Amino acid sequence: MPLIWDAPTDPLRKASVEDALLPHVVIEPAGSPRSAVVWLHGLGADGHDFEAIVPHLGLEDSLGIRFVFPHAPRIPVTINSGMVMPAWYDITGLDFDRRHDEVGIRRSADQVAALIADQIDRGIPSERIVLAGFSQGGAIALFEGLRHEEPLAGIVALSTYVVLEDAIAQERDATRTGIPIFQAHGSFDPMVGIDRGRRAHETLVGWGYQPSFHEYPMEHAVCGEEIDDLGAWFASVLA
Repeated sequence: MPLIWDAPTDPLRKASVEDALLPHVVIEPAGSPRSAVVWLHGLGADGHDFEAIVPHLGLEDSLGIRFVFPHAPRIPVTINSGMVMPAWYDITGLDFDRRHDEVGIRRSADQVAALIADQIDRGIPSERIVLAGFSQGGAIALFEGLRHEEPLAGIVALSTYVVLEDAIAQERDATRTGIPIFQAHGSFDPMVGIDRGRRAHETLVGWGYQPSFHEYPMEHAVCGEEIDDLGAWFASVLA
């Protein structure tokens, strides 16, 4: 059974690195945990969003993978008329190339780093931790994963794009371009167009990484074929 922490009750809570760890859902493996996946949801969702996918990944119990699904803080989101909702950072417009909420992005990246540190404290080496994310969560996964101080097992970037590109270019560890990266995107995505995913892929390749890029006939979502491919990828990097 997953261990569940409730999301913050204050809709205007401004989280910081001094706060306790972000509330999160934990799915423990059948045996002793040997690795972990920290998986970030998209805008307006919560840590339960990808919980149901875990049994469908086809992963062997022997891999000992612990899944950690954090809840993003609830903040006003400008593009949604200031409505308060779970979000990793504010979005002010549809132009994903400009006006990034750097304060919010860095705050969330620090909070995710704290979750990774917590897994390390619990006995899982950083080299056996994957950072995954969907849409806005995928942008944070790339931002923190490429800049993380310790080596990670891999990064999963689903239906997403790159934020603060210049900052990543300056702050990433250029000696770790061998990190496995799984990218996936829907060819009919009306929210984050497939061109954004392809451009993210080109940016990563330009920095020297070798991400795998998968396109599926879907919208802003996940599909069965993608889940199968992702399960096989998890098994390969966490074997």
